[in-house]
Amino acid sequence: AQLRLLVLAECGTRALITASVGAYSTGQKTLTAALLPKVDESMLVLADRNFAGYELWRDAAATGAALVWRMSASFPLPVDEVLADGSYLSRLNVPKELVRTGARPIIVRVVEYHLLDAAGAVTETFVLATTLLDPATAPARELAELYHQRWQIETAIGAFKSQLRGNGVVLRSKTPDGAEQECWALLCAYHAIREAICAAATLTDHDPLRLSFVNALDAVRGPVGDQAAFPPS
Repeated sequence: AQLRLLVLAECGTRALITASVGAYSTGQKTLTAALLPKVDESMLVLADRNFAGYELWRDAAATGAALVWRMSASFPLPVDEVLADGSYLSRLNVPKELVRTGARPIIVRVVEYHLLDAAGAVTETFVLATTLLDPATAPARELAELYHQRWQIETAIGAFKSQLRGNGVVLRSKTPDGAEQECWALLCAYHAIREAICAAATLTDHDPLRLSFVNALDAVRGPVGDQAAFPPS
């Protein structure tokens, strides 16, 4: 059995706030919709270009959270008003199937920037859309720097997939229900280790991102013993 797992991670600690698990055939946007009840106005949510879309943006923005999402190069973002910091106001147009419902275009702010190599040549172009419309309170440079914190989730997922289970190790369960159960158990184990790391960071006045997940995992595994001795149910 194969699963698709989508998680919402905290950039400052790599802790997983919530997760959505579905069949491998389930799309990322479908799984994202299941996470939205855990999103609120205290959050600023970063997302890669695979998530951009009118309906998902509308629903995510309705939670009250600030959004900073990368947009694909093919996503139409007309320039409606250029702002003082070089960003511009644009809009997400209503999909044809929603026009009859009275849906309206969604105003967004767009930040475009490039990554350069040592010779000054452009290596990659980033286009970010955000709900933060005022450049005075959310300057374009700060948003560009902030977006790259999204890579913390790649480190978190890497620890979950490789370090927690071991490279090349797959789920042992042979049924969909069993595989999902095992996945949630691993998520709980990952969360417990991140909690321990955050507690240690608080006690020692260290940045939790500087503390090793592998070392914390070894410290937990020692008294627990060989977890492989317990077969999945």
